[in-house]
Amino acid sequence: MNYLNRKLPTIKQLQCFLAVAYELNFRRAAERMLMTQPPLTRQIQCLEEMLDCSLFTRNTHQVYLTEVGVQFEKQARELINQLAHLVREINRESCTVRIGITRTLDSNLIPSIYSAFKLLDDTNVIFSHQLVSKQLLQMLGSGKLDIALVGEKPLSHLQEFSFYWLSREPLMLALPSFHPASLKERVLLQDVADLPLYWFSRRANPGLYGKCETYFQQLPFPLKRIPKPDDSLIMLANIARGKGMALMPQSMCVSMREGLCYRKLDKSDNEKLNIDIYLVIRSNEHRDNVLHITQKLLAISPKN
Repeated sequence: MNYLNRKLPTIKQLQCFLAVAYELNFRRAAERMLMTQPPLTRQIQCLEEMLDCSLFTRNTHQVYLTEVGVQFEKQARELINQLAHLVREINRESCTVRIGITRTLDSNLIPSIYSAFKLLDDTNVIFSHQLVSKQLLQMLGSGKLDIALVGEKPLSHLQEFSFYWLSREPLMLALPSFHPASLKERVLLQDVADLPLYWFSRRANPGLYGKCETYFQQLPFPLKRIPKPDDSLIMLANIARGKGMALMPQSMCVSMREGLCYRKLDKSDNEKLNIDIYLVIRSNEHRDNVLHITQKLLAISPKN
């Protein structure tokens, strides 16, 4: 029992180390850990001080594992996997199912999803609505969530999860109400090509980004993109002043202000510019309560 009195690495330090070992990039590792970069760097520094050796070789452009780091990565991964398995087994019979929903959409305004959730009123379910799809999948993979509803499939980690199509959310156009296209019930992108499009980065949602960009590249006219502000209210205020336009999920087109309007896209654009919503569970999920709720949600989803 002498190990009880020894100073050992914390679980957080091992998780941070494994994140950096996987990404070989401190910024991306911090995003994976849902933290900022300085605290993650401190965790690595404390771990290296405790071990009295360097685990990474760093320069201004790249990060490498040292020889010790390579060996330590194997052992640390095994320890974390064993601990994660233990936690899952302890929680195996828990009746609580944790469901995470992407904050990109308002599930209360999507009839099919809202109706499905109403059926779960008599079930012990905890909802979380404050994360983007990428973060939800990270939490699902780490066991902090049991089910996730995400917008579009990611481009990686597909073997780690099982994806089930649940619903399709159309994108609508937010544009200045004094623009000529606002007089139409349905708008073609060509009608507003004179306005720059507020657009998100690929990193925010690679699946949706790739889906839309593929369509944009096929358009016979240029479509100027400008960075989307982090605060959507600022973006909508700029649109109301004629500074641009935005494509937004239909369920999120609820904020009203003078000078702003929302219009449906013409059918030709609408068929390509939408968000497919997927229910996601871990590929090795075997708990009856999670599988039961999964089937219950899928049973009322609309068919393709």
